[in-house]
Amino acid sequence: MAEAKAAPAMVKEAEGSGRRKTVVLVAVDDSDHSYRALEWAVRHVATAGVAAELVVVHAKPPASSVVTFGSPAAAGDVVRVVDADLRKRAEDVVDGARRLCVANTVHGLIEVMEGEARYVLCDAVDKHHADLLVVGSHGYGAIKRAFLGSVSDYCAHHAHCSVMIVKQPKSKK
Repeated sequence: MAEAKAAPAMVKEAEGSGRRKTVVLVAVDDSDHSYRALEWAVRHVATAGVAAELVVVHAKPPASSVVTFGSPAAAGDVVRVVDADLRKRAEDVVDGARRLCVANTVHGLIEVMEGEARYVLCDAVDKHHADLLVVGSHGYGAIKRAFLGSVSDYCAHHAHCSVMIVKQPKSKK
């Protein structure tokens, strides 16, 4: 189960209108693909003619899911080191997302949730009553997707909202 690290309360109603704001949830990690998805979402939220709330979510894997070797004593030390690295990476991802939002004068709620990305994102969609989930595409072929899985594919089939998969443009040769 995903666990939120910090989640300030969100106002879901557009001020004075009695209408619910559109909630756009964006998945970010330390890849260029996710920052491209965040750029897409920020650009569209900033220029949208409707009231929109941006929620940025980073799924931090638990250290125990990364460390699966060694004796229990050695594993404990390794888990602490890996967890510290995962926390630092999460801080860097959040800092990059915050800078991008500030540079575009878009206010966004940014949170780190622990767990496997596909489940974290679907849980976050439900938690925030998101209207749209925006994810980046790594552009994996069928074989890589079969071995590595596809977060965007899972979310497209299981999230309780529309899903926008932002792809990298093809390079011109």
